[in-house]
Amino acid sequence: MNFIKKQTLKTLFLFFFSVSFSQTTTSDSLRGEFTYLLQYKPNTLNQENFYKELFTMQISDKRAFFISENRLKFDSLFMEQYNKNRGNFNIDMRGFPSSKFKFLIIQTNDNSQFYESVGTALLSYNTPIIQDWKLSNETKIINSIQCKKAEVSYKGREWTAWYSTEIPFPYGPYKFSGLPGLIVKITDKTGDYDFELVKSVSSSKLRRGGMITINKRHYQNAKLVTKEELTEATTNYRNNIKYELEKMGTVFSEDQKRQKINEKEKKGYNPIELE
Repeated sequence: MNFIKKQTLKTLFLFFFSVSFSQTTTSDSLRGEFTYLLQYKPNTLNQENFYKELFTMQISDKRAFFISENRLKFDSLFMEQYNKNRGNFNIDMRGFPSSKFKFLIIQTNDNSQFYESVGTALLSYNTPIIQDWKLSNETKIINSIQCKKAEVSYKGREWTAWYSTEIPFPYGPYKFSGLPGLIVKITDKTGDYDFELVKSVSSSKLRRGGMITINKRHYQNAKLVTKEELTEATTNYRNNIKYELEKMGTVFSEDQKRQKINEKEKKGYNPIELE
């Protein structure tokens, strides 16, 4: 791809993000902030390969926001560079952190809403709160927190959760919520996915007047679709990007084409939801 084509794409990309990044949330007071470590196996054929990523959960009076910490760091670095180079779009993003998880999930007492950007479109779908938890009298102390056990079958996996009534928020990582206390740890029975609370900031230590810091671009004015429609849109977008680049003169070698095969079609692909 020649220099002019690269600069055109970069300018369009930066213009879209400079507009959307200017929108910050002002309506949610921060009541709790928690950090979860996700450890998972991206491919079942390589049992020794574990991927790790940190997520933040920010809780307001009526809802909880769950998103990758790297996505929040990206937002912060982008705004820092944008403010320094305002007007000329000269932003070097080579050192920006990346995430394998592009979604934001907002949990309420009614549902969990999943948001993801596909190109310049923001799409969203709803899933109901999990109602069929099996509660147990078994207890365990995890990271100095007294926890109770609960189990559930969800989207093709069997999960064991440990929650704490000492932290009275009915939320947890990913789409897991609906228990009488914050989920401290949740693992599927194969050990392929494990979320664990590794850091928390109590309400008494939060900055007075603190607000949710998730940028509105991650959830505002999203188009409501089904999960299947979002998956289809993502696939079509990736295919269209490749087609447009080829029209502009980009040549992909056979090795590059093979590397572009959809991960979902590769043997051993291991998504968190199996159905």
